[in-house]
Amino acid sequence: MTEINVKKKSRKKLYIFGGIGLLLLALVILVIVKGNKEEIISVQTEKVIKRDITQTVSAIGSIDPVFKVVITPEVTGEIVSLPVKEGDVIKKGTVLLRIKADTYLAAKERAEANLQSAKATLSARKAELDKITSDYNRAKELYAKKLSSDAELEAVKSQYLSTSSLYNGAEANVAQSQAAVREALEQLNKTTIVSPMDGTVTQLNVELGERVLGSGFSQGTNIMTIADLSNMQAIVDVDENDITLITYGDTARVKVDAFGESEFLGVVYEIGNSAKQSGFGTQDQVINFEVKIKIFSQEKKIRPGMSCNANIETETRFQVVSVPIPSVTARIEQIPEPEEEESNLQVSEKKNGNGDAPQEIVFIVTDGKAKSVSVKTGISDDNFIEIISGLSGDEEVVSGSYRAISRELENGKLVKVENKDGGKKKPAAN
Repeated sequence: MTEINVKKKSRKKLYIFGGIGLLLLALVILVIVKGNKEEIISVQTEKVIKRDITQTVSAIGSIDPVFKVVITPEVTGEIVSLPVKEGDVIKKGTVLLRIKADTYLAAKERAEANLQSAKATLSARKAELDKITSDYNRAKELYAKKLSSDAELEAVKSQYLSTSSLYNGAEANVAQSQAAVREALEQLNKTTIVSPMDGTVTQLNVELGERVLGSGFSQGTNIMTIADLSNMQAIVDVDENDITLITYGDTARVKVDAFGESEFLGVVYEIGNSAKQSGFGTQDQVINFEVKIKIFSQEKKIRPGMSCNANIETETRFQVVSVPIPSVTARIEQIPEPEEEESNLQVSEKKNGNGDAPQEIVFIVTDGKAKSVSVKTGISDDNFIEIISGLSGDEEVVSGSYRAISRELENGKLVKVENKDGGKKKPAAN
């Protein structure tokens, strides 16, 4: 009975270990089979064709009139007349406001009185000078005839010079009084402010009866703004990395937020030379340059201060080989295996040339496999980038997915094309 139990236990162990062995063998075979099975990567492709590429620089800013004037008074006083209101369309020379002129009128009258006094004094000095001039001439004649002494001549000459000096001083007083009258008159005239240009009152900051400060010794009160709303511009901030691409006369397409997708055609006419910095010394530091765009099309009424964004067309190249922007990636240069006509020595020379530097490449699909091609790129628009060298056109370039292009694809990898149109995607050229 004991021998039978031993045999049963031995047989049971044999079955267990045999099963484990078979399971391990199956796992090894499965790993080997999977290891020999190459991964197939799903991609999307697009035909390489020639199209027009327009490089643009985007920037945001606001709308402002090309011509505007901020009105500030040159004299201080109370506003006694304000015949315009915000939004009024006015002509050059229109009276904008009047400041109380009593003080300046009194100053003018005082200056005129001083002038009259100075003129009267000048007349008296003129009479004295005429008399002493006659006496001096007579004294010189008598002295010449030996009928007067040296002392008599010197006394008359001294009186003549003194009177002449007083006359010159009276003349200077008259000139000074005349200047004071002109100044007082000018100050009086400044109490009435007229428009220096045709335009619209876009901003009015004062009310009737308010006291304003003149700009003689300070900035003065900002009374109102006159602007020509028929000539508008977009003032945008361009990043320092893009400002070098922009030149005078570049075409711009401006979208004003208030008008949705409507575009306004414009042209760059002024490029700032001084940088505008914000967040200086922090991680959020931004350096921009101000660019002014003259807007031509004004079918809709654009108002100052509206926010906008502009696409400035910096360069256009016609019918150039191009691919979708996502198709181009940077990799350490991948050198394909040598072909029959290319020796191992030539491939070695390629690898020693610049093999460690990141290269711009695209992947093309040939016979169900991916092949990397080094390319040189040019300008780009929002969707496509110019290929200067590396592609000739009509190749099938991988355009997606991003993961496949940037990480998964390598030379010789099997690919499966999954285009929405069944692999027949051929975008039309511009």
